[in-house]
Amino acid sequence: MNASADPAAARAHLVDVLVRTGNEDRAALSELYSLTSAKLFGIVLRICGERQAAEDVLHEVYLTVWKRASGYEPGRASPITWLATIARNRAIDWRRAQGVRQSMPIEDAPPIADKAPLASESMVTDEENRRLHLCLDTLDDPQRVAIRTAFFEGVTYAELAERQSVPLGTMKSWVRRGLLRLRECVES
Repeated sequence: MNASADPAAARAHLVDVLVRTGNEDRAALSELYSLTSAKLFGIVLRICGERQAAEDVLHEVYLTVWKRASGYEPGRASPITWLATIARNRAIDWRRAQGVRQSMPIEDAPPIADKAPLASESMVTDEENRRLHLCLDTLDDPQRVAIRTAFFEGVTYAELAERQSVPLGTMKSWVRRGLLRLRECVES
């Protein structure tokens, strides 16, 4: 399947593969790995900062996907968003367990061995990207900055609150309200 030729078909195919994985289809899990591992590895590597740790965390991500795929609801989130959230959360859990509090800009992250385009480039349409960025721009500054920092740099709520000199509860509220507004905007 040429995903770049028909992004909607690629997304539908990914939904199908994820649903089959939820039905304990091992071949589907293998295909899901082939379709998404480059993207998820990039997310995990940026947060962990260490290649070996990222490989270990990625393994945990796919174990979690295997266990939880039956709970995936196609109408609630895109498959890549659902997978990326699991990857991000596993990587942050690893960082917390290590006591590592540093983060690095994306530009300084170690290069990924595979020079092929990321899976996200072939699965997400230009329109979805444009809409997401337009929707992000509609958020209030504190919400926009918090969401971008949390999701693109892998920074925890506590770190965000510390950086912005606000209580942890306030930061959680900013992110939650921002994500709700972002979801409404993207879905409209």
